[in-house]
Amino acid sequence: MSSNPAAQLNAAPSPTGWRALLGWRRVRTVGIVCALFILLFSFGWEPALWKLVARVFGVGLVLMLVFGLFELWPRRLPAWLPRWVLQVVAVGVAVPLALFVAFWLTDPAGAAPFWQTKRLQGYMTFTFLGMLVAPWAALAALLRQREAKVEKQAIDFELERSEMARQALEARMRLLTAQAQPHFLFNTLANVQALVETGSPRAPQLLQALTDYLRAAVPRLDGAANTLGQELELVRAYLELMQMRMPDRLAFALHVQPGLQGLRCPPMTLLTLVENAVQHGIDPSEEGGRIDVLAERLEGEAGKDGRCRLRVVDTGIGLQASGGGLGTGLAALRERLLWAYGGSATLGLQEVHPHGIQATIEFTPHSDATRP
Repeated sequence: MSSNPAAQLNAAPSPTGWRALLGWRRVRTVGIVCALFILLFSFGWEPALWKLVARVFGVGLVLMLVFGLFELWPRRLPAWLPRWVLQVVAVGVAVPLALFVAFWLTDPAGAAPFWQTKRLQGYMTFTFLGMLVAPWAALAALLRQREAKVEKQAIDFELERSEMARQALEARMRLLTAQAQPHFLFNTLANVQALVETGSPRAPQLLQALTDYLRAAVPRLDGAANTLGQELELVRAYLELMQMRMPDRLAFALHVQPGLQGLRCPPMTLLTLVENAVQHGIDPSEEGGRIDVLAERLEGEAGKDGRCRLRVVDTGIGLQASGGGLGTGLAALRERLLWAYGGSATLGLQEVHPHGIQATIEFTPHSDATRP
């Protein structure tokens, strides 16, 4: 198909256009015009009324078929002859011919031909008015048809643009997720390497736990979204791994409100927060600390009813001691939330007294975001 809109409008319709030849909208328009003609000539009409009805509707049907015929045939036209000109001229030429046939067929049996009687004047009047109105009606129909084509093209372009935007969004989400995966894996491997270098007897056990964890976690990281239940499984495995590395300095607990396991969320949402709490909160602290992961639905809160809140609270060294920045992982997480929830999700950090950080995510689940 040509990308030139003018060429598309001037081109012959596809074979499916035959169905539009006797389409309801065309029949309705022709019927209205014919009814107006009948109403106009019915005043003072002396012959039987059925002759007037037959002639007007018969001619109207023929003109509609001529209009549709030259809309489809010939398939190609010379460049100097626009199709709409051919259709309008054909309708104008068809008016006297169709009226001639209509008058001839409705002549009384045995009567002289109409062109030899005073009925010739009626034929001339019908022909004059028909050639005056029919081409304009055809031109109006063409303009309406072209407007409909332009509207359909605009809708098609908008649908195509929306589809491209959706594909770009998915590609961006996968890119951000792909950036988060090596970030997490390299950090975990660095922790294992540090444990091995110190000669800890727990190193082989930790390495085996890491292997088991990666075997279960890596396949899930390829999806565009995980459920909150899957994300919590990863978080639990990660914290158990970190607890093996520093058993005397890390304690944790997960608090999940029932019914939230099926909520969908971007991959590594909670894991990014928990990893950040371990690296920048618990690990730098000599005393260690505790991490609490909480998931709840905000029922009954004004302005937040139906939203979900995820919190990761640690008792580590706090924002000021850690420099107060969001870091690469949290900045990427904020962008993933923006793409996934269109700005309705929020991510915030708060100081916890006497020390520690609370990271909070609030979002409104999509309508299909739950599973039975």
